[in-house]
Amino acid sequence: MVSPVPLLPGDDRARYVSRSGGHRRPRIGVVKFASCDGCQLTLLDLEDELLAIAERVDLVEFAEATSRRSSGPFDVLFVEGSISTPDQAAEILRLRAVTRRLVTIGACATAGGIQAIRNWFDHDEVRASVYPEPEFVESLATVRPVADFVAVDAELRGCPISPAQLREFLVALVTGRRPQLPDEAVCLECKRRGVVCVAVARGVPCLGPVTRTGCGALCPAYGRGCYGCFGPRESANTASLATWFGDDRSAGDVARLFAGFTAWSGPFRAVVDSHGGPPGVRPAEIPAAPDRAGGDRSEAPDA
Repeated sequence: MVSPVPLLPGDDRARYVSRSGGHRRPRIGVVKFASCDGCQLTLLDLEDELLAIAERVDLVEFAEATSRRSSGPFDVLFVEGSISTPDQAAEILRLRAVTRRLVTIGACATAGGIQAIRNWFDHDEVRASVYPEPEFVESLATVRPVADFVAVDAELRGCPISPAQLREFLVALVTGRRPQLPDEAVCLECKRRGVVCVAVARGVPCLGPVTRTGCGALCPAYGRGCYGCFGPRESANTASLATWFGDDRSAGDVARLFAGFTAWSGPFRAVVDSHGGPPGVRPAEIPAAPDRAGGDRSEAPDA
């Protein structure tokens, strides 16, 4: 399957024609919120293709790579990182208002990232355990993905994102076609590479059956189970896999397997919640799930 969201509708090329009749290069921006910058570095690592792509776009905002800055407007904006503070919640609303196509990149932006594990714990206790003067640190009660605050036009998943998928996305951008982004299980990548199934052959717990491919089956190729870095694939039957894991593991161990880089994504979170939360959390602390279908923005400022 491919991404359900086309990057550029069929009539968008007309928007890139200047008043003089020449074609205008699309204005591209790259910004970050709460993240490690790894997905932005993936973009910079496209050394062989980056110069050719840069000739087809106008890169107006990318603090990781250039001192040139812009507050918008953007034709396409790549957003890395989760929303963790009130200022970030306000800024993503502003950026959405000046952006035609907003693309989230990486597990933090698409699923909340590893930092979202704190959502299962008491916010004030966590803040006090990290900062000597927590009263001066403003943060939201829950770390959440960008899509909980604004509409997102496309996603590139992973921790970090796949160079191959990023390359495909950028080529689709400059050629005006739909990007071909697969939504299949990591297991299929294992089969194509001839990787022996670690779950069947060695009894190693692996999230490959419910995780979207993109990493090239990196962990199974080295004899380790998939950690779910790219998040759940479409229609992932996480409940069934959790039941299979639970045949010889405790509920806490099963919760730990799903409480990783994309633990706050719906299908993975459902398993974590139903198995008592991540290690160390008390059952009474498990929060209610946000209404993703309704676009819960309860902690976002007014637009």
